Amino acid sequence: MDPRINPYAPGAGTIPPELAGRDDIIEKASIALDRCRSGLASRGLCLVGLRGVGKTVLLTRISQEAEAKGFAVVFVETPEKRSLPALLIPSLRTALIKLDAIAATKELGKRAMRVLGGFVGAMKVKYNDVEFGLDLGKEDGIADSGDLEHDLMSLFVEIGKVVKAKNTALVLCIDEIQYIEEEQFAALIMALHKCAQNQLPVILIGAGLPQLVGQAGRAKSYAERLFEYPTIGPLKAEAAIAALEIPATKHDVRFEKDALNEILLQTKCYPYFLQEWGKHSWQCAKQSPVTLEDVKRATTLAILELDASFFRVRFDRLTPSEKRYLRAMAELVDDSRRSGDIAAILNKDVHTVAPTRAQLINKGMIYSPAHGDNSFTVPLFDGYMKRVMPNVE
Repeated sequence: MDPRINPYAPGAGTIPPELAGRDDIIEKASIALDRCRSGLASRGLCLVGLRGVGKTVLLTRISQEAEAKGFAVVFVETPEKRSLPALLIPSLRTALIKLDAIAATKELGKRAMRVLGGFVGAMKVKYNDVEFGLDLGKEDGIADSGDLEHDLMSLFVEIGKVVKAKNTALVLCIDEIQYIEEEQFAALIMALHKCAQNQLPVILIGAGLPQLVGQAGRAKSYAERLFEYPTIGPLKAEAAIAALEIPATKHDVRFEKDALNEILLQTKCYPYFLQEWGKHSWQCAKQSPVTLEDVKRATTLAILELDASFFRVRFDRLTPSEKRYLRAMAELVDDSRRSGDIAAILNKDVHTVAPTRAQLINKGMIYSPAHGDNSFTVPLFDGYMKRVMPNVE
């Protein structure tokens, strides 16, 4: 079939043609934002799930809808080894410039911009990656002490006053939030808590891997009361079928039932993989309907492409010992990947391989759903490990 109109969109954070099965999460976020703007009690959301479930897609959609409704939105992705101030400063400046255009907030906005300037100066001394070069002025004694917890709290309070005067809210959309260092995460939570106490409309909508819940609790014990943690998992079968069928139907293309069932079996209904299989099934089919044989050929192509890109980029970040640990994990089934069993496969003491396990958790490759248990953060990665490393070394 014509590749020029292939509707499927596998990609990092690319919004699919049919965002199926996520209406409840989008509505939950919409309610939280509207309550926050109205000065009512509301908890932020931290979307938690594995790679490929569509957390970034959801965060993007929520931020787009918030902007369309007049919210001041700051959207940042947290790469490893970047400080929180370095990520927030440029986006907060942009938000304040937009807010400053509103006459009712002009003086408050100018004051908040000067507070941000003092914050920049203080953070440049503490964090080497803060490279902001503009002179925004300074408001002496506010957010300029160099103590991140105190300064970020003061900065958020000033910005909160601006958005409140405009009858809107500041929405912090932070992706890959698990990479924020614990001390900085604690400062962010404390600043949000202060805004909530003062009824200032500042709210977090974040997304991260499953270890995020534990990280938030360790950073500040009251984080569990400040945020909700909706789990974003694979789609239900009905939604997965809709994600495949609705885009195809727009081009008068349909799938045979056996073909759909095979895609759901191979992808386990993970949204990213549904898009991959949809794309390759379209390429393999000569005409409608897409058949089981088309999907079987597509499976070969999809796995080759995933192995060369989606899986490979993660594999290449690993040390030899980390690769061996993951290969040993792949020998075990999902619900019994105990640290002791992995160590036994490697013929090592569990304490000897504990540092490797910790490194893999820090890199976001695995997480611990319960004490001593281990799971991949990337769905289907166990199969890739067996293909790329046929034997446990």
